[in-house]
Amino acid sequence: MFPIPYRRHRFPPTVIQHAVWLYLRFTLSYRDVEELLAQRGLDLSYESVRSWVLKFGPMSRSAYGARPPLSDASTKVGSSGNSGRSAWAVATGIHAPKKTSAAALAIG
Repeated sequence: MFPIPYRRHRFPPTVIQHAVWLYLRFTLSYRDVEELLAQRGLDLSYESVRSWVLKFGPMSRSAYGARPPLSDASTKVGSSGNSGRSAWAVATGIHAPKKTSAAALAIG
């Protein structure tokens, strides 16, 4: 495999690699990557990130090793067998209060 050519770029290869990695690894926009790097003190535009992703993305994706997608069963919300409970309630372990019937509420 040939080395990735980073010549004639304003930023060092580690910054370019990190920006491309952020974009490819997480579901971020170019502007989100720009903002994250600005918080670290790097002044660059989202257009720089876009051009880096277009130029180095395909090479970086193979270098990082693209992970296979999740199976269909693990991505479906209602596939856990918990009928009537939301995925959020299942994930947090919160139980809904028991429903009381009108007969149980009648005092008498």
